[in-house]
Amino acid sequence: MTGYYLIIGLAMLISWFVSSRLKSKFEYYSNVHLRNGMSGKEVAEKMLRDNNINDVQVISVPGQLTDHYNPANKTVNLSEGVYMQRNAAAAAVAAHECGHAVQHAVGYSMLQLRSKLVPVVSISSNLMQFVLMGGIVVMAMSGNKLILLIGVIMFALTTLFAFITLPVEYDASNRAMKWLKDTGTVTAEEFVGVKDSLTWAARTYLVAALGSLAQLIYFASLLMGSRRD
Repeated sequence: MTGYYLIIGLAMLISWFVSSRLKSKFEYYSNVHLRNGMSGKEVAEKMLRDNNINDVQVISVPGQLTDHYNPANKTVNLSEGVYMQRNAAAAAVAAHECGHAVQHAVGYSMLQLRSKLVPVVSISSNLMQFVLMGGIVVMAMSGNKLILLIGVIMFALTTLFAFITLPVEYDASNRAMKWLKDTGTVTAEEFVGVKDSLTWAARTYLVAALGSLAQLIYFASLLMGSRRD
């Protein structure tokens, strides 16, 4: 399992670096106050209106970086640090989450695919570590690879989900940036902060997807007998 722990360690290190940079970027751009004086809530509501979306509610949720769009009840959920704040970071997050609402409204195919996979991936992610570890033990003791194969398939589903998430997140950010720029909701200076914030946010999803792929390759190589610890 040495190789596995090396992969996990490297993935965690890269993830920590990207997350730290994201946090520092948001802290920095939280001090770039919008000249129009709009709060995250007001930015979100304006973007929804401009896209003729009238059945989505913007609400506040507790926590930090808990912002998300819920297609089930059609709500844009903004964290306390975004909902009432009036800065470039808040505008970036609010517009990004509304980007998901726009995707939902127009029937963006990758969002629909991701939504269909959620139930299956939820079950797989809860069980796959136990199945994988059990599969490795059984394979070592008896040579039977069936349980490990099931675990690899489950892991493959979560990896697929991570990669499907990438275009969904990048597209939402692109929609957000285009709207913010085209409508003049943010100035050119503020737009720099918006773009930088969303770029680093997207990298967290990229790191997660690549980390998942690296782990999948490792377990697949064990299954095929091409690796020995």
